[in-house]
Amino acid sequence: MSRWLALAVLCLAAASARADDIFTVAPALWDRPRSARAVLEQPAVRQALEQYLARPAARMIIHHGYGQDPLLQAEELRMWLMALAVDGARVALINDVRPHEPLKIEVVK
Repeated sequence: MSRWLALAVLCLAAASARADDIFTVAPALWDRPRSARAVLEQPAVRQALEQYLARPAARMIIHHGYGQDPLLQAEELRMWLMALAVDGARVALINDVRPHEPLKIEVVK
């Protein structure tokens, strides 16, 4: 029984560590004109960039919703990340976010 408990604790620890690598982009970013400074001032973007730059082999995944607007936002965010020194080949877009949920940036080791 204690082995199962230890396994469960390890699984929960791994899941919580992974959750720390996902950052939700505030929807307010899209309500105003954007610049490199405005994008970098977003806590989610800044935190994701810090983790990305701290890990030489890291990749980023931008999770977005289905439809044209979420895809365009994800594409624009990818371009801003590239302008902020992220290799575009190391940024992927995945449409797996529920409708009306904000974009998320995931940093993968």
